[in-house]
Amino acid sequence: MIPRKYLAVFTMLVSCFALWGLLNNMTDNLVPAFQRIFTMDQSKAGLVQVAFYGAYAVLAIFASVLAEELSYRKGVLIGLAIYIAGALLYIPACVAQSFDIYFVAIFIVAAGCSLLETTCNPYVLSLGSQDTAVRRLNFAQMFNPVGSMLGIVLAQQLILSHLNPATAEERAVMDPAVRKAIVDNELFWVCAPYVGLCAIAAVIWSFFLRTKDEQEQSKGAFRRVTAAAAAALVPLVTLYALFPEMNKVVWILCGCIGPFVYVAVVPVYRSMLAALLSNPRYWCGVIAQFFYVGVQIAAWTWMNVYCQKELGVTPAVAAVYYTIAIVLFIVCRWTATFLMKYFNPAKMMALFALGAFACSLGVVYLPTETVFSVGKYAFGWNIVCLVAMSGFMSLMFPTIYGIALGGLDSKSVKLGAAGLIMAILGGAIITPWMAGVIGDGSSFFASLVSGFSTEWDENLKLSQTSLRASFFVPAVCFAVVGLYAFIFKSNNCR
Repeated sequence: MIPRKYLAVFTMLVSCFALWGLLNNMTDNLVPAFQRIFTMDQSKAGLVQVAFYGAYAVLAIFASVLAEELSYRKGVLIGLAIYIAGALLYIPACVAQSFDIYFVAIFIVAAGCSLLETTCNPYVLSLGSQDTAVRRLNFAQMFNPVGSMLGIVLAQQLILSHLNPATAEERAVMDPAVRKAIVDNELFWVCAPYVGLCAIAAVIWSFFLRTKDEQEQSKGAFRRVTAAAAAALVPLVTLYALFPEMNKVVWILCGCIGPFVYVAVVPVYRSMLAALLSNPRYWCGVIAQFFYVGVQIAAWTWMNVYCQKELGVTPAVAAVYYTIAIVLFIVCRWTATFLMKYFNPAKMMALFALGAFACSLGVVYLPTETVFSVGKYAFGWNIVCLVAMSGFMSLMFPTIYGIALGGLDSKSVKLGAAGLIMAILGGAIITPWMAGVIGDGSSFFASLVSGFSTEWDENLKLSQTSLRASFFVPAVCFAVVGLYAFIFKSNNCR
């Protein structure tokens, strides 16, 4: 599956997969953390995910141009450097106690991750035979949830465990000096792991700095890369400066226009885009990836809140259930990767999507009453479904990615990879959508749920009914993924 001459590069790429998995899942836990620290509602706290996954969408085309014009290696180097710069910005955000600075810092960290994902995924696909490309990518992606689990542990031990238990109402009546001291301590522990990870990023950066490129740099490459960067960043920065109160989802969507204009204007990229759009297997894969990433981020983001409400536990205890879900995710991904040697990946994904759809409905309708306990952690059927959902999600991202890029010519793969990474925008769209359902006790989805409490929880800003109803959103997303898998199940790709 991996030729010997590529083992060292593959190993360091795997460390990048683990790094951004770690960052993704630490960021998921920033939502309940910031909600408590800054006493904000779900919609405002959910902007963390808008910043993180919006950056993926805005920078993905630039990353593909960088990989095409320079090399995968330089894409990795620049991605790591941008991550380090964003992580260091957490320090002034902590000192100023500013959510706005955190928003910018999170966006920059995610911009680095966007470059890493856009370059590392096709980089792995290129390290060997195309016959085993999907298996190779699934193998590399097995280490992504290992990083995710480490991210949850770090978030639990360094961030959530240091949150003061005072509620929003209690913080509101505190002496300002006391409240400031509490927030200072909480934000220090938000800052510490992100800054500490810069050391690991620097080690990986040093390795790729010493590695030679196999790809030759084309004439005018730096000019085209600079133009692509300007197309991505200038509209975004201008809008942020002129309209600071602009709806952040709209801001991200407007920011995506520049990269598309760049692709439409440059003839070579315009022809690549035309080839991609003429391939239903590819563009349907982008749609499926949008809904998959959206459901993964949204479900994991609100899992902590669901456990707090249904089980009456603290954010730190709720994170344990999240950890269990990630362990299951890892085990199922490793198992699924092994089974792909014998079974069609698309057919396996169709079956997993059906199981995830059923689990989503279980989270909505099944009771919380304890059916068994693991130590001090209680499990009702709804919590079992909430955790099991992660197991069914395990193979989806790399499988969609591999199927969608399968059969593309080498010139289109990099831009195709950008489209699949831009689909991570689903995390910035579907997470706020789910938050909107959580915060609206009279929504359409809430009308489909009966028999649960409609009493409003002022601390969590939700009711039991609205929280359960929000898991109809994952059900919709898994239905889309299942449909894609069913339509393209006959493709021979392993």
